[in-house]
Amino acid sequence: MSPIELNKRQEEILQIVKGNGPITGEQIADRLSLTRSTLRPDLAILTMAGFLDARPRVGYFYSGKKPGQDVTDTMNNMKVKDFQSIPVVVREDVSVYDAISQMFLDDVGTLFVVDKKSYLSGVLSRKDLLRASLGSQNLTSIPVHIIMTRMPNITYCAKNESLIQAAHRLINQQIDALPVVEEQPDGFKVVGRLTKTNITRAFLSLSENHDL
Repeated sequence: MSPIELNKRQEEILQIVKGNGPITGEQIADRLSLTRSTLRPDLAILTMAGFLDARPRVGYFYSGKKPGQDVTDTMNNMKVKDFQSIPVVVREDVSVYDAISQMFLDDVGTLFVVDKKSYLSGVLSRKDLLRASLGSQNLTSIPVHIIMTRMPNITYCAKNESLIQAAHRLINQQIDALPVVEEQPDGFKVVGRLTKTNITRAFLSLSENHDL
């Protein structure tokens, strides 16, 4: 597996754990003035990559070692398709009001927008919808294609892609979800979504199988 390039926050976490481990996730979050949920994906990646070790009711500590071959093999075999969720999709002509309702009904933070051929054309985040709702606009008359992030400015992944690489992309782009796509002759078909919750689920799966 190719070396993983850590981002600034992950480097800061390593330094905190090196100097203060064992230390809990809550204590790390306090030192960085962040919430525990915000740090959860970073801690998952650092543990999966072998930089940190974790013990229940003890906390995280710096391992100072490369992951074992069995862990490396497991990580290499982890694919997006094994942990992805069902995508929540809306059409380009759906109103902002209806998109907000859809987001709350499905309890998701990101909606994927598709065109008339059902190919990915945009992404809607909570921030996009909140921004559109400010002011006195009639939300029932504004189609989502006016406010969405459009292709090609969308970060996505494929279902057969390595989970660790997709997770790294999600963290580096500082987004909540990636559309999982299948490339077609005329565009990308949305077949799933990958979220920080999915990454955490994969982390727990790895810890259960390898006593991390």
